[in-house]
Amino acid sequence: MDWSQGDLSQRANIGLSTIRQFENGLRTPITNNLLAMRRAFEEAGIVLNDDPAGIAFVGNPGAKDQNGSGDAP
Repeated sequence: MDWSQGDLSQRANIGLSTIRQFENGLRTPITNNLLAMRRAFEEAGIVLNDDPAGIAFVGNPGAKDQNGSGDAP
């Protein structure tokens, strides 16, 4: 995806410190934050499967991202 922690924070509307602490194993995100991150990834074309577990990218690599700037992640 080539997203920074700040990118994910903005796209999911979650505090940057929450993302940093989650990535560093210092915090377990609450359900609302997990759902917000999942939604941000799905809006960018990532499919997160629960059963069977897996990840797939279904977006158009040459398309503009949701913010209209640059290539899609």
